[in-house]
Amino acid sequence: MLLQFQEFTFDAETRQLLRSGEVIHLTPKAFRLLEILLDSRPKAVSKETLIENLWPNTHVSEGNLTTLIAEIRRAFSERASTGELIRTVHRFGYAFCGDVKAAPSPGQSLPVAFQLVSPAGSFALMEGENWIGREGALISLDSPTVSRLHSRVTVRMGAATIEDLGSKNGTFVRGDRIRGPVLLADGDEIRIGAVTMIFRAFQGSETATFGG
Repeated sequence: MLLQFQEFTFDAETRQLLRSGEVIHLTPKAFRLLEILLDSRPKAVSKETLIENLWPNTHVSEGNLTTLIAEIRRAFSERASTGELIRTVHRFGYAFCGDVKAAPSPGQSLPVAFQLVSPAGSFALMEGENWIGREGALISLDSPTVSRLHSRVTVRMGAATIEDLGSKNGTFVRGDRIRGPVLLADGDEIRIGAVTMIFRAFQGSETATFGG
């Protein structure tokens, strides 16, 4: 099974970590450490347990573990002080704290269409970049609370992510203002300024209405 969080995809079978479809290199032990934290989420894993799993029957210092954590955080472009995905549990260990969703494996069927649904109608999302704004955008929203180019939904490899483009009034997903790319799931509520929309993922001939 593939796991997705923010713009990342974790594939345990192929032993790959991808960011927006691009492979990010991790050393084997760093990859295994991330796998353990993902499998244990949201629970924290002690340093002793991690060391035992990563270096069985071998005496190593905690510094080795700290080095692997730093490697994973660099892959996420994350600083230790933010803890957006890897949380340090003081004097205990570490935990994965990101919002994780299961993605279809290559052998499974993928949604054939994505849409944004609003009271004013629905907008089909194309493969690639879909710009949302007040004017000059693929998805045009007539509201003074929407910036000229407000946000962007990127559809790639059967998944969709949304990011804000420095708008004045912000982009919100599931009630939270987003600060970076966020993976979307079917039924997610999105607010562009004051305009509320629902993200829908479909297969076959399904259609959607706002709130349905």
